[in-house]
Amino acid sequence: MKRSKTRRQIESKGSALELKDGALAEEIEEAPMVRTQIYLDKGEHEFLRREAARGERTMASVIRSYIDEKMEISEEAWTNNPMLRPTPRDGAGESREDAGINLDHYLYGCPKDWIKVNGKFAEAPPLPEDYYSNPARQKAYDKMIEKLDESQ
Repeated sequence: MKRSKTRRQIESKGSALELKDGALAEEIEEAPMVRTQIYLDKGEHEFLRREAARGERTMASVIRSYIDEKMEISEEAWTNNPMLRPTPRDGAGESREDAGINLDHYLYGCPKDWIKVNGKFAEAPPLPEDYYSNPARQKAYDKMIEKLDESQ
């Protein structure tokens, strides 16, 4: 014999659902979440489980905290960022005569590729093999180029 549910059972079930829905609605308003699914290997899953147990949190909250940590931008990134500094301007608004052919020299401090000799640009002498590893050799080469280059 099938027994039908009483009105009280239906009302109590409805109240529980209303409470659950109300709690979810309040939670969603505070922090909207998107449900997602990820695949972890056994080692990753075990690590995550241990971290969650150690902090008495859920595995999802541990993952969210790691993501939040990676998303934070430090204050130094905004205050000490060379890309956010004003662009330096040349006093007269003109560039150097050899700016196009020695761009790496002016932008990055590399040795010049071209020097002006007798009014014409010529390739700079080849760098010594130990230019970057021997400071004395580097200094001597740079001094030689300074003497040869008329465009300075």
